[in-house]
Amino acid sequence: MKLSKSTIRIFGLCAFYLLYMFIGAAVFSSIEYPNEKQIIEKLKVKRHQFLQSHKRCLNDSELEMFITKIVRANNRGISTMNNLTVEPNWSFGQAVFFAGTVLTTIGYGHVSPLSTSGKLFCIFYAIIGIPITLIMISACVERLLIITNKLYDKLKTFSIFYRSNSTINLKALTYTHLALVFVFVLIVFFLLPATIFSSIEKEWNYLDALYYCFISLTTIGLGDYIPGDKNEQPYRAFYKIATTFYLIFGIMFVMLFISVLTQIPELNLAKLLSLEMETSSDPERQLLTSDAPTSSSYSRQIDEDDSLSINHSSRY
Repeated sequence: MKLSKSTIRIFGLCAFYLLYMFIGAAVFSSIEYPNEKQIIEKLKVKRHQFLQSHKRCLNDSELEMFITKIVRANNRGISTMNNLTVEPNWSFGQAVFFAGTVLTTIGYGHVSPLSTSGKLFCIFYAIIGIPITLIMISACVERLLIITNKLYDKLKTFSIFYRSNSTINLKALTYTHLALVFVFVLIVFFLLPATIFSSIEKEWNYLDALYYCFISLTTIGLGDYIPGDKNEQPYRAFYKIATTFYLIFGIMFVMLFISVLTQIPELNLAKLLSLEMETSSDPERQLLTSDAPTSSSYSRQIDEDDSLSINHSSRY
């Protein structure tokens, strides 16, 4: 049986994906392992010094048991700092932040339900809430695309994109439009929030804050940096709720950029793997494919020079 071109491309993509994953693993391991080993050695020295200082009232097994309990509590989001006099994880502000990370699938993992009823509710809450979130974000992105397409139409009126023979350079116009959307998303949802977070979170530098914004808005959600985790944080509940809305709107605009990116036929790599790219002898399928509407403002017939002849009088 002869494999279709799209199937061959999928196998090639899978092979590249595995290679990319293994290369990433090798790089991360080579960068992070020496640092981890250094920290372990320092902890061993600290542990030995602590035992030597308290050897009359504490032995190694008792210390091990105590550390284990602290680590388990910390893994559940319960801090033992300040003699356990911290704000509970399930105050309303904290709970809104947790609900937001569940619905957006960020899932930092620093706080999780401890009770059986809480775990069951989280399952059903996510089953209903995640599809609703995806539908809401998709609907909002669809409407935001109308605004970006209006920007595209506005750019078409600029003479800079027209050649001397009254033809428009669609490639320059398209990539300028994409660049403007990218710069807007980069500044408003990455660079500016990183500045705000780094000024609020005293232990974060700008790179830490920018790293948090990227890890969160791409829904990776490693959980190594969490805003408002310090108990002494002023207006902590408001800060948590505001951060939740930032995450929702940030993900929405990241999806907007991806949508604008995939509207450009040359950059929509998913089409190369689609079965719709394969020629079919089924006339009904060909009719449905040819008649299918498109939301792309870039999807149009252009000549080999990537230009479209337009009369100046018909541009408005």
